[in-house]
Amino acid sequence: MKWINIIVVILLLYRQPKKPVEKAVIGFYNLENLYDTIDNPLVNDDEFTPMGTKNYSGSIYQNKLFKLAYVLNQLGTADHPRGAAIIGVAELENDTVLNHLVNHFMLRNKQFHFIHFDSRDARGIDVGLLYQPDFFHPYTAQTLQVNLPGSSKDAYYTRDILYVKGQLSGETIHIYVNHWPSRRGGEERSAPARAAAANTCRQHMDSIRFHDPLAKIIVMGDLNDNPTDPSILNVLGATGNQKLANNQVLYNPWIAFYQKGFGTLANRDVWGLFDQILVSKPWLVPEDSSSKKWEYVKAVIFQQPYMLENTGKYKGYPMRTWDGNQYRGGFSDHFPTYIVIRRR
Repeated sequence: MKWINIIVVILLLYRQPKKPVEKAVIGFYNLENLYDTIDNPLVNDDEFTPMGTKNYSGSIYQNKLFKLAYVLNQLGTADHPRGAAIIGVAELENDTVLNHLVNHFMLRNKQFHFIHFDSRDARGIDVGLLYQPDFFHPYTAQTLQVNLPGSSKDAYYTRDILYVKGQLSGETIHIYVNHWPSRRGGEERSAPARAAAANTCRQHMDSIRFHDPLAKIIVMGDLNDNPTDPSILNVLGATGNQKLANNQVLYNPWIAFYQKGFGTLANRDVWGLFDQILVSKPWLVPEDSSSKKWEYVKAVIFQQPYMLENTGKYKGYPMRTWDGNQYRGGFSDHFPTYIVIRRR
């Protein structure tokens, strides 16, 4: 009888329904020069006008919106039927283009809202945050101005960092959307500018972690550096080893991707992985934990066959919108990335 009782208990336990797991997707996408067609005399956007060197017409703009909306609609759907709950975006001109994007017929089902501030970037491009209000409720947002050192390139204005604090299905999280200074003029010469951007983000994060060591922080963006570069490893503070992440060091899952040869953009047959999403230590919960809070699961480079160049010198690269002043009709010269999180 004793063995029969044990078997019955085991069978009952086996038949118990599994505890439901809720998932969410958080992504980032560099939109590659999403300008409107109207000349803004305050910034250098002349080439992205009908009379400019790119002959940037309304039809090109509409085609660009269609292709970006198509990608954003698909982003993360392999891991959640609603796709990405939150998406950081870069290389957009203003709130006009974001309005056109989120209200595009291919994205209306997401009902995206967005957060955007104009920055003093010399090219007039900014960052922004798209979010589905069913998942995320922001209650504070601000920009962090990056002061470039005079010794790095030219001491002109660059993109601000967007900081947003809000609730993801009831749990408070902190998000930083970055687009660090480019490598134009040479990687070494421009490195101090990216270090300055990393330091700006780090200082603000430290002020949050000082008051709340368990703060759940996400740093995302086009960092214009690879995961193993000093601006990310040392200045921002990151590691590819979950066990080494702590209150001062973020976890960067993209180090492993980069070391295996994966990337989000390519130049002269060399892949770079500039588009990254990093998380703070409190996102890293052991598998056997009984925590019911959001936890990091995995990272993904979103790459579909339709997003790839299939001929010519760029074969295998992300299908870009522009080759110099020639319109190629692609999506973006960057692949988007995303992370998957869950809670039990």
